[in-house]
Order: sequence, then C-alpha cells, then structure tokens
Amino acid sequence: MKQEIKVPAVGESITEATIGSWTKKSGDFVKRNEVLMLLETDKASVEVVAENDGVLTILPGSEAGATVLIGATVATLDTDAKASAGAPAPAAGAVPPPPPAQPAAQTSASPAQMSSAPAGSGGSNPNLSPAVQRIVTENQIDPSQVAGTGKDGRLTKGDVLAATPGTAGKAAAPTAAAAPSAAPAAKAAAPTVVPVATGPSKQGDKKLVPMTTIRKRIAEKLKEAQNTAALLTTFNEIDMTKVMELRAKYKDKFKEKFGLNLGFNGFFVKASVEALKAFPAVNAWIVGTDIEYHNYYNIGIAVSTEKGLMVPNIKDADTLSLAGVEVAVRDLAAKGRDGKISPNDLGGGTFSITNGGVFGSLLSTPIVNAPQSAILGLHKIQDRPMAINGKVEIRPMMYVALTYDHRIVDGKEAVSFLVKIKELVEDPERLLLEI
Repeated sequence: MKQEIKVPAVGESITEATIGSWTKKSGDFVKRNEVLMLLETDKASVEVVAENDGVLTILPGSEAGATVLIGATVATLDTDAKASAGAPAPAAGAVPPPPPAQPAAQTSASPAQMSSAPAGSGGSNPNLSPAVQRIVTENQIDPSQVAGTGKDGRLTKGDVLAATPGTAGKAAAPTAAAAPSAAPAAKAAAPTVVPVATGPSKQGDKKLVPMTTIRKRIAEKLKEAQNTAALLTTFNEIDMTKVMELRAKYKDKFKEKFGLNLGFNGFFVKASVEALKAFPAVNAWIVGTDIEYHNYYNIGIAVSTEKGLMVPNIKDADTLSLAGVEVAVRDLAAKGRDGKISPNDLGGGTFSITNGGVFGSLLSTPIVNAPQSAILGLHKIQDRPMAINGKVEIRPMMYVALTYDHRIVDGKEAVSFLVKIKELVEDPERLLLEI
C-alpha cells in the first residue's frame, strides 16, 4: 500500500515550513526511522523520518526549497515494494557501448609494406604518385635506391628530383616557394590564440542564494527589536581570578563525576538568576501597554549553528545546580551542531546570554532577543594590569555588557544588575552558597 508522508506540526502558530533538503530521492528504498527530509521553520529545523520500510516517491512541488503548508502531503511511501536485489537492468532502447577499437597493426598494412617497390628502373609502382612515377620513368631512377621522406616512408616529388642528376637545386624550390603561403595562414590563425591572463578577474564572481526560513526569521526578529525597543547598553568588567582558581582546583574531580569540563557558563547563569531575582524588571517584558513579570527563570544561551544564531533555553534554571547548568548547556550546544534544536527548546525564554568571547570578541553590544527586555554579553578573558590595593597586578579580566530595553528597565536597574553579576562571579563561594 502507499502511505502518505505529510508535513508534521512543528510548533504552535506555525502554519508553513520550507523543505530544506531531502536525504533520499524518488525511487530509493528506505527503512523505518531513516531520515527522509529536513524541514525548516521560522524557529528550528525538524527531521522527518520514515514510519515504515518502502520505496519513496517525492511529489511534484515538494522539491528542496519549496514552501509547504503544515499537514500537506509531500511524498508517498510504497510499503509493498521491496529493495532492489542487484544492479538495475539497462533501460529499454538503450544503446550498447561500442566495441573497443582494434589495434592499427591488425587493420592496416605496415609502413614497409606500403612503401616497398619492385626493383628495377622505370617499372610502374602503385605506391608512387603519378608525378613521382613520371619523374622516375623519365630519368630511369630506381625507387628502391631513394630514401623516402613522405608519410610511412613514401617517395615524394622532392625526393626523386634530388636524386635526378642536374636537378638537385630544383627540389628545394617548391618548398621555398611554399614558404610565403605559410605566413598568411599563421596570420589567419592568430585570432584563435587565447592570451595568457596576468591574473583572474573577480569583478563578476558573485552568486545569489535565497535566505533560509530560519535566517529570514532571525533577521526579522533582530530588526523588530531595533525598531521597537529603546535599546541601550551598559558595560562593566569582571576579575575572573577566583573563578579560574576554583576551576583549576576542581576541574579534574568535576569531569570525573559529571563527564564534562567545568566551564564559565554555569557561573554566569547562576549569577544571572540571582540578579534577576533582585531586579525583576530585567526578567519582564512589555505586552501592549502592560508589563508582564515572570516568576520563573528560563535562561537562553546563544548557540552558533550552520543555519544561523539560535537561542535555546535552559528551563527553570533556578532549580538547577551549577553542574546541572553545565550539562544543559552541553546538550543544547550538541543539538545546535546536529541541527536538532526543537521549537520547544527555543520557546519560553525570559533572559538571554551570548558569549562572543569564544570567537575572540573583546567588546560588543548585543541585541535583545525580543520580546525579552535584556541580554548579557560575555567576552574574551584577557590579562590586563589592574590597580589592586594600591599596587599594579596582572589579572584575567573580562568585559561584560548588558543591552536592555529602556522602556521598561531604568539605567539604575541595568547598572545595578550588572554590578550584582560582577560581585557574584568575583566571589564564586558566595554564588554557590546563594547568599
């Protein structure tokens, strides 16, 4: 029987999707749970798998790049068909390949056979041209005594003229006379010679590639945030000395127990949760003329993927330990690399963190992830000279930035929020004790 393959529902309020790619083609035999295609929505990429074994047929209008409605049939699966047991038979009417060419030695006479002539003077030789035969006959020349310079050793008119007494200079005449005619031929061929360029021109080297659905949505959301919110960024710097000492002290035991490296994400997520509790406006957003406050803390972590920047969320981050946060960040990053971030991962965030420092950024002004009201930007840790108790010391420092919507968050709250994070990260024992 033929089973319809339909576009699945991939999230609330999503009515259409784009077929990013087919991993199988029409006529392929697929097995149950094999991935058939990758759907792209304005929020995430979703894999569609085969529910049974069978032969796939992709319907017209469902090629890669096509936009399809949720619930639309894009292909069929013939579950009664079986996999091909061997190589496909030649198509009807196919022309068989030509037989291999025979060696020249088997189909033609050798040069010696073609140029050999009976001994004697004046005898007719079928291998001599009429002009050469005439000269040979008139001058009583034995052709077997003259070396031929023509193709396959044949005698030319020049060869026999050179062997004729009193005509030695005449043989060169035709050749010399023919020389002037070579010049016009060379001139005629000149335009076909391709000149060697000194270097390839890149002026016209361009291509037009349509935006993916996800990229379009990213562009829309970022532009919407800039056009709607009153964005402002405040900066501070954090001394990472104590956090780095703590990591160095416990990193081996941490990895042994939890199976992953102890990073900085856990410290900043935990610090953000405590700062959001102290300044609830940063964890809220505007709905019409109202402010919607949230008593939960879903922290978005910006993840760079091949399809663009995505911000999946750590749900209820306030209930997780530092190790639990690190595990959640690892899992979200793996989903991003594998293209398996789901709409559920992306929805419901109340605050976001982006780390440009992993790419070497020293300072930046991130854009809020609408409708959220703020985003924390982390940057590269760099040794810098700092004044510590009246002395200059080299410390590992990180610039941090908070971009916020000034319609709901006042400057005092934004600066205080960032100072709170600075204090907690610079004193990690206090952070872990939640005091």
